[in-house]
Formats: sequence, C-alpha cells, structure tokens
Amino acid sequence: MLEQAQHIAPELIRLRRDIHAHPELGFRETRTAQLVVEMLREIGGIEITTGIAKTGVVADLGTGGRTIAIRADMDALPILEQTNTPYASTNAGVMHACGHDAHTAMLLGTALLLRERMAQENLSGRVRFLFQPSEEQSDAENKSGGLRMVEEGAMHAVDAIIALHVDSMLPVGKVALQSGWVTAAVDEFEAWLTAGGGHGAFPHETPDTIWMLAPVLTALHAITSRRIDPLLPAVVAVGQVHGGTASNIIPSEVYLNGTLRSFDPQVREQLIREVEQAVSVARVFGGDYRLAIARGYPAGYNAEQPTAWLGQVTTDLLGADALVSKSRSMGGEDFAYMCERVPGAMAIIGAQLDDGVRRPHHAPNFDIDERVLPLGTAVLAETALRFLRGELA
Repeated sequence: MLEQAQHIAPELIRLRRDIHAHPELGFRETRTAQLVVEMLREIGGIEITTGIAKTGVVADLGTGGRTIAIRADMDALPILEQTNTPYASTNAGVMHACGHDAHTAMLLGTALLLRERMAQENLSGRVRFLFQPSEEQSDAENKSGGLRMVEEGAMHAVDAIIALHVDSMLPVGKVALQSGWVTAAVDEFEAWLTAGGGHGAFPHETPDTIWMLAPVLTALHAITSRRIDPLLPAVVAVGQVHGGTASNIIPSEVYLNGTLRSFDPQVREQLIREVEQAVSVARVFGGDYRLAIARGYPAGYNAEQPTAWLGQVTTDLLGADALVSKSRSMGGEDFAYMCERVPGAMAIIGAQLDDGVRRPHHAPNFDIDERVLPLGTAVLAETALRFLRGELA
C-alpha cells in the first residue's frame, strides 16, 4: 500500500496545492467540495452525497458488512498568508494554516487506492469518506461542521472511525498516537461586571467596576489551583478585558471573555459553576454581573481498539521507530463529536519542513513537507483495508 501511495504522490501534491491556493472558510467550502466531488466521480464506483452540514461531502465505497469511516476537514482560517510559495493563497486574508488541505488530499488518495484494492479482492463491507466543513468555526447556532455532520446522519451505520492530523512541528515519518483523552473540551465564557458608573472625581458615589475587576480576576485564576482536583487537568484563561472610555469616568460596565478547557466531564461542569462563583464576587463590592457560557467541542477520546489499529499499521508500513507517544493536548478538535458516537481514533502525523524554521499551526508562515501525503494516505488506506478483511481485532 505504501508503494502504491508513493506512486500517486504527484497527484496528492497537485490536489493539496490546488486546495491550498484556494482556501475557504468554514461552511463556505463550495469550491473545495466541488473538487472533492469531481475527483470522487473520476475514481468511480463511489456513492456520493453532497450538502451534508451545508458544504460537506459523504462518500460510500462498498456495500454490506461492517463500515469504517475516515474523516478529513476542509476549511481554512482567516489569516493573511506569508509564505511566498507558488501555491500560496489567492484568497487574501484566508489561508490553510492548519493542514486541512493535506487532510483532504490524503483522503482523496485513500479513496483512489481503496477503490482499486477492494475491487481486486472482492471485499464486502463499506468505507465511508467524510469530507467535513468548518472544523475551525461554528455557525450561528454554535455548531461546528463535525457536530452538523453527526446531526445530519453522516455517522449512521458506522462501526468505527479514524482520522489523521498533520503536525508541522513533528518530523516526517513519525506518527504520534495514544489511547484515552487526547484533546480537551472547549467552552467559552463572557462576563459583564456592572454598576451605576460615575465621575472619577467622586469615587465614593458609585461602585467601581474597574476596582471590582481585580478580585474577580483573582478568583477566576484561582479556580484551577484551589477549586479543581490537582490531578485533573483544567484551564481557565481570560483572553479579553474591556472597560472604560476616559480617565475621569468610572465605567458602568467591564467586559471579560475567556476559555475553559478540560478532559473529565465532571471537571467541565465544575469549571462552569466556579466561573459563576468567581464573577459573582462583583456583588460583594456593590456591583452586579451577567454571565454567558457557550459550550464548545467535547473532549476527544481515542478508543483503545482503533488506536491499536493505527499503531500497528504505522509500524508495519513506516517502521518500528515511526510511532511515538503523544501527550494530551488542551487544544480542541470537533472530531470528538464523531468519537462520541462510535469508537474512533486520530493519529498525528509528522509534516515538519527540515530547514530549521518554526512554522506552527495557525501562523501566517505555516507550511508542510509534502512527503507526508503518501505516508498518511497509505496508513489510512491500509487500516481501512485490514478492517474490511477482518484482520483487525
């Protein structure tokens, strides 16, 4: 399978560069989805459904028996690209700065390889290719593409799901993988500390929202160190504070915005309760508050069985030293919605350019070593093939 993937590497690179040059934001991936559909039709023998989660594509290869799904995300980020590559973004202010262009190209390559092999071996069972929109963003109902696809039936009759994510900071040829919790639940809070407001020359006449901000911030930042079990990971981070309009005006309102991260479901609920307690400190100082919580992605869990499948295939194809242990990340991934429905696993595959330049994800100079494309394609295709053969326990 690796040899066959290397053979189609030029096509994988072409596809990735085409998608990279034409990035589209979440739920607007119309050109990308059309490219996917055209490629799948060219491969042939695949049942294609479009318009899932607005711009998503669900494609089934094979019939009957068990079904394994493979997911790739298609959306880009609102970033002005600064790479000067021949395939740099032609859509100013939008960039594939997280590798979703590579994910889409690899999944198309996987479909190409599996179409040939499944026909040759006359295998029963089904592979479902999920080309997902909007992993990075949510819609007006605070739903991302992954959640929308689940709600619209993309996971129906699926027995297991796998995915890969490129890593621009991990060397090519390495795959990071572990079972258990791997990505965090992501929730957002907005708080408004309120009071009457007044003249700065007469501070005794009104509660001061700027003054009460200090103990509220202290209470927020003490949540993880004093209220959460120290053996259970959690993050409370305040990213925005806005208040006041002039030096001699005590503002009637101060705004705070922050993120909550956790793995354990009980910790997730506790964080929300503790944030409420923290901002309520404003009342001790004569003010009041409003609080809004936006629940985001759940924590991502790599189930033991599909994790073992990806690990075995990785070592068989790329060598015993290819597999490295991956520590958990407090970053979020909406692949977690799919792993809530069926056993699933995501592996992280190295795509670091070997030139000494740091190219972190979501940075304007992000880029990858395209040698990762046939490697990832081979791992996905071989895992699905062994699943259909019944070779994976």
